[in-house]
Amino acid sequence: MKASNTQYPLNSVSKLCNIQFHFLHLLSYILILVFGLTLGVIFSFYLKDCIFSLQFTQFSLSALPRAPPLSPPPPPPIEKPAVSNHSRVGLKEFLKPPGVVMHDMNEEELMWRASMTAKINEYPFDRVPKVAFMFLTRGPVFLAPLWEQFFKGHEGYYSIYVHANPSHNGTYPEKSVFHGRRVPSQEVEWGNPNMIEAERRLLANALLDISNQRFVLVSESCIPLFNFTTIYSYLINSTQNYVMAFDDPSPVGRGRYSIQMLPEISLWQWRKGFQWFEMDRELAVEVVSDRTYFPVFQQYCKGSCYADEHYLPTFVNIMFGERNSNRSLTWVDWSRGGPHPASFTRSDVTVEFLERLRSKRCKYNGKSSNVCYLFARKFLPSTLSRLVKIAPEVMHFEYHHRHKNRSLSLQPTI
Repeated sequence: MKASNTQYPLNSVSKLCNIQFHFLHLLSYILILVFGLTLGVIFSFYLKDCIFSLQFTQFSLSALPRAPPLSPPPPPPIEKPAVSNHSRVGLKEFLKPPGVVMHDMNEEELMWRASMTAKINEYPFDRVPKVAFMFLTRGPVFLAPLWEQFFKGHEGYYSIYVHANPSHNGTYPEKSVFHGRRVPSQEVEWGNPNMIEAERRLLANALLDISNQRFVLVSESCIPLFNFTTIYSYLINSTQNYVMAFDDPSPVGRGRYSIQMLPEISLWQWRKGFQWFEMDRELAVEVVSDRTYFPVFQQYCKGSCYADEHYLPTFVNIMFGERNSNRSLTWVDWSRGGPHPASFTRSDVTVEFLERLRSKRCKYNGKSSNVCYLFARKFLPSTLSRLVKIAPEVMHFEYHHRHKNRSLSLQPTI
């Protein structure tokens, strides 16, 4: 009896625990179900709102005007090789200078372009070396008809460049060898450093033609003393440059030197000479490339210093003395004294006078020669008629109809 009473309370406790466990288990299911239903309701409302918004957006966009559909860009056109009736442009044609020498380059651009030179001495094409005749003038070349006779029949062996004051607006006939040969110029004054600038400008323009091998500076009052073949052969075969350079201890020589030119130029390097020069291509390139001595002359050789009488003689003496003849090829008469050489009028021009100028002797390539001066100055405009008349007899000018089947001799007739 006692045993049964004791077992009964234990069974009651066990049943009560089972009931509580099942209740808690059921309650967890109910909570999970309620939570799931709540999430489902919330998600369904959110989804409906998104669908409504999307439909409204589609409706709004459908109300706007439709843009045409984008299409891919057309393929680039296929480039076909150009068909030309002309032959291929080779190196020689590429380097061929233009028919006229006027251009739009400024001074700095011109000097830079002219200073360019090939490192390979041999030319990869047939090249006829030419002589560049550079006329530094105030106005027109008033002896042009005489020079026309001189150049006649020798096209392809020379180039012409004219530097006249910008104020001069004259022109030359189309058939003239001077037509279209005027280079861009600036004002030039006697004794001013801008005289050197004009010389460098002429050299730079002439250097643009790769065929120019020798460079001669002449004025409007210069005349040739020999025919073209003799002068051409003399210059092309020369082993020297012709820049007069000598040491003058007088006040008009060393007296023009300024100690401010140190350290680039010292007194013992200072030289004097005539303005009218002749040089080869190598020296011409060095002159237009000079950034050491030329600025010194621009700054310190002004007024009574007369830079055109000292710059090239001093520069050549310092840099290229061994290859310089130290003489000029242009004859002038200083016998009358004064700051300028003598001028010649019509009455001075005779056969005997010209023959006397042609018969002077000098050293040429280390040997004695009966050709010393190739040019002479200062001949006034009044001499033109007589020069044109007697030049064929005295100077033996060659005409094209006599030599159209003959090539130039490469040996100087001296």
